[in-house]
Amino acid sequence: MEKGKKVEIGNDVWLGHNVVVMGNVTIGDGAVIGSSAVVTKDIPPFAIAVGNPARVIKYRFDEKTIEALKNIAWWDWDYEQIKLAIDDFKDIKFL
Repeated sequence: MEKGKKVEIGNDVWLGHNVVVMGNVTIGDGAVIGSSAVVTKDIPPFAIAVGNPARVIKYRFDEKTIEALKNIAWWDWDYEQIKLAIDDFKDIKFL
């Protein structure tokens, strides 16, 4: 990879089959990229993007929920913290 062509893929991101991510692109935490999409520009956290070039078609959650998920950053938790909260995750109504 050439210097300056860094790709950053956030936590809890789902990439569909055959996705292409170009250089100098960041895909935010929790984003979903549809199959065969070509990502040529940054994708915000918790966005759903599809197509060639990929474009955001909607967000997985409302703004308040997105901010809450970014603030708790559960992907940085250690095993014990996740274990203690697992029942809460199972009970989340918006998933």
